[in-house]
Amino acid sequence: QVQLVESGGGLVQAGGSLRLSCIASGRTLGTYGMGWFRQAPGKEREFVAAISWSGRSTRYADSVKGRFTISRDNAKNTVYLQMNSLKPEDTAVYYCAADKGGLYGTIRSAYDYWGQGTQVQVTV
Repeated sequence: QVQLVESGGGLVQAGGSLRLSCIASGRTLGTYGMGWFRQAPGKEREFVAAISWSGRSTRYADSVKGRFTISRDNAKNTVYLQMNSLKPEDTAVYYCAADKGGLYGTIRSAYDYWGQGTQVQVTV
């Protein structure tokens, strides 16, 4: 069993930056694909970014490409999401997810473990 805890969310002005962290416990993340998803009020949870177990491969939603960067530190059992040039439409609860099969896809149902989420609010 893997427990995921996100942190780093908050209130930021448009154009600003935040760095989200996702710390895992219960099992090493070294062989897990990891992803970040987000859910805005009244909307479905959507894919944001994902990273392979080695960290060498990444995927991004078109809406965040060039602004967000996903990375991981397997020694610290932690995954990060650096978010720059934030826009009001980035406002959402951000969730970290782990795929025990080692994949790093864009489909929500492929992930086996989820964190509780961290709120990000971007003001104009």
